[in-house]
Amino acid sequence: MRSIPTLAEALPPAYGRLRALARRLLERERPDHTLQPTALVHEAFLRLRRDRQVDRQESLLPAAAAAMRRVLVDHARARRSEKRGGFRKRVPLAGEEPRCGEPEIDLLALDAALVRLQELDPGLTRLVELRYFGGLSEEETAATLGVSARTVRRSWRTARLWLRRELGDGP
Repeated sequence: MRSIPTLAEALPPAYGRLRALARRLLERERPDHTLQPTALVHEAFLRLRRDRQVDRQESLLPAAAAAMRRVLVDHARARRSEKRGGFRKRVPLAGEEPRCGEPEIDLLALDAALVRLQELDPGLTRLVELRYFGGLSEEETAATLGVSARTVRRSWRTARLWLRRELGDGP
């Protein structure tokens, strides 16, 4: 019988995918961002290790997406406090890749909206973390959540509309 891999054992096989995810997330950030993809992955790994949230490889990507969200939000808060009154970077609210015409949003405002959404519907918050911060496709998100791709599509549409309304970018 095989034992469940530890976080340290689960990371190497997923490292390339996590770096690609970090690279995509940082492309949405300001051009002079001080974090590099490797640093973002390592910081997320350290947070996961400290929080002991992951014990299986299957749960690594969703947990890493949430950890990267926290790292980026903490970094944005620190930069904003340094600037006194703040720098607010707007990032596209897209599924996997930024698309032309996709509204851009403030990362700190997005985080605050996700905190509010967590109170209303934790499932939609997890979906946003997987799709937006985790870069998972509809099919990967469906497999992770144990639902159909159609349900993911419908829920993703709902989450995006709710977030746009909360962020003042929609009806």
